[in-house]
Amino acid sequence: MTFSRSLKSLSPLISWKSTGKFQQTVAKCIERTGSGLHSGKQSTVRIWPELAGKGRYFHFRSIPIPASILCHSPEGRLCTTLCKDGHSVRTVEHLLSALEGMGVDNCKIEIESSDPTDFSVEVPIFDGSAREWVEAIRQGGLKKAIDSNNQTIEKMAPFVDAPVHVCKNDSFIAAFPWPEVNVTYGIDFKQAYAIGRQWFSSTLFSDSFYAEEIAPSRTFCIYEEVEQMRKAKLINGGSLENAIVCSVSRGWLNPPLRFKEEPCRHKVLDLIGDLSLFAQAGSQGFPVAHLIAYKAGHALHAEFVRALCGSNPDL
Repeated sequence: MTFSRSLKSLSPLISWKSTGKFQQTVAKCIERTGSGLHSGKQSTVRIWPELAGKGRYFHFRSIPIPASILCHSPEGRLCTTLCKDGHSVRTVEHLLSALEGMGVDNCKIEIESSDPTDFSVEVPIFDGSAREWVEAIRQGGLKKAIDSNNQTIEKMAPFVDAPVHVCKNDSFIAAFPWPEVNVTYGIDFKQAYAIGRQWFSSTLFSDSFYAEEIAPSRTFCIYEEVEQMRKAKLINGGSLENAIVCSVSRGWLNPPLRFKEEPCRHKVLDLIGDLSLFAQAGSQGFPVAHLIAYKAGHALHAEFVRALCGSNPDL
């Protein structure tokens, strides 16, 4: 499972430096069962301790699927999908966000579908945030990860050495050299006055900040777009229990919000999960930089990770 070490040599934009910490894993197996947002089907997730240097990977129907940009599927809509050998795991972003945000660097994520014939499975959505995963990690606890020689491994982080950006129409993500992780994220939903234009900016990471200020933020949608999404075979498991829903004319249908700018904070939650796909062999995935994003989404997040890898010919 050391496939991603080679990425380190591909990008002139990144320097890998010590975080001053050792790699971690979960102290014991964590298990949760729930329904998927898009499929509506139930699945069970078990997060197992793993050796240092192994990183994070899914295990579905005996197929290991690394939580890496190398396994990212461009076919996923409104979610992040990983695939390998004809098997796929959908809606991984909230779980990966919690693992990255809480410092779980190495783990085996075993996932089972309620339908044993499925070649695609979806991670449970719970309340539409990452709070359930954070609580599970806290309950299970963390420990230093050791390798096959019973040695700890220093945790590294990717530092951005030169400006890098990706864009599509008026959406963009840009990162600038900075001594710590800083995120500024903007969204603009002119059609829904209750959302409108929002910005959220903060210095990340500490486990407590992520757990209290980012993880509880729920996914959101526009009520008038729900039927169209369901016709596209999306959000079949969606409800007022696992998303905050905003009507163009009536505003929020299931208040109160957990934060004034909860939709924008949820975008940061998604960003952390998607950028965790840059992690390599138990390293930190989220880059150390001042990262600014505007009207981005899962597809552009993934394109930004590819740019960090040095695989975007336009940069």
